Amino acid sequence: MTVSTQAPPAPARPAGDPGPGSATGPGTGLDPGELDGLRTVRARHPWRWAAGAAALVVLVQFLHGLATNPAWDWATFRLYFTADTILQAIGRTLELTAYGTVLGFALGAVVAAMRLSRSAILRTLAWAYVWVFRSIPLIVQLVFWFNLSYLYKRFGFGIPFGPTFGDFETVGVLGALGAAVLGLGLHQAAFAAEIIRGGVIAVDAGQREAAAALGIPRGRQAWRIVLPQAMRSILPAAANEVISLLKGTSVVYVMAIGELFYQAQVIYGRTGRVVPLLMVATVWYVVLTTVLSIGQYYVERYFSRGALRTPPPTPLQRLRALLRSLPARTSGGTP
Repeated sequence: MTVSTQAPPAPARPAGDPGPGSATGPGTGLDPGELDGLRTVRARHPWRWAAGAAALVVLVQFLHGLATNPAWDWATFRLYFTADTILQAIGRTLELTAYGTVLGFALGAVVAAMRLSRSAILRTLAWAYVWVFRSIPLIVQLVFWFNLSYLYKRFGFGIPFGPTFGDFETVGVLGALGAAVLGLGLHQAAFAAEIIRGGVIAVDAGQREAAAALGIPRGRQAWRIVLPQAMRSILPAAANEVISLLKGTSVVYVMAIGELFYQAQVIYGRTGRVVPLLMVATVWYVVLTTVLSIGQYYVERYFSRGALRTPPPTPLQRLRALLRSLPARTSGGTP
């Protein structure tokens, strides 16, 4: 005796019956013809519109205050916005940012490699460096490096704990600008090391295992396989750190270095126009961070080539496409 496991054939449905899973048909109470008279109603969101209107009212009030309140003193703002002293201070701010970024990420890459090494000594030293420099506020570090010559009058080169072959005065080499660059770079390196380490460990371990199975040298694995994939995780946080460093250069005012914020302080200390000079510094910081953000967008787009077959269009490409489609839209045709 055999038992058939084949299911019995389903009964044939009458023509026009969409079946039990449809919104119409037997058991639903609706016939197909009854849907023709129904009207589609869009969902209403009254609270969403109310919140948007309230936000717009606050924004308009703020802009109205900027335009009509004489305390902002826009005449003084226009006078000093492109003054030579302010432009020179912007150059010094960019100089500090560039030096701190290069030194910070170069040293941070070394510290990150030490934290990822198999040596317990290197891992411990790298962890201690990150722990110390992330724990001490930046302004404390800057003041400390600025007064380093008080602790060490001279520095020398030679055999450790033995004779020296040459020495030099600390105050003659490490001035205010050198101390600022050193403090910014060492502080930045602690954060850059963790950013780079996080990007490397975010790469799937199977990538390295496959590269090792193919006999690719470790250096080539890191440079051609791991690093390009890690950059997609490193770049957003790294760009955020560079922008923070740009704004953090304002802390070096304690060392009387003529960067943007310090120069604005000098001018409003002489003229008494505090608010317009603070607005000068504020607007320039916004402009500089905007330029850095645009650069971040294009760098991230470049390193996303391996993850996206067709990268999304850039804002400039979208604008060009919109301008090309305007004649067709105005003539009533389809773009």
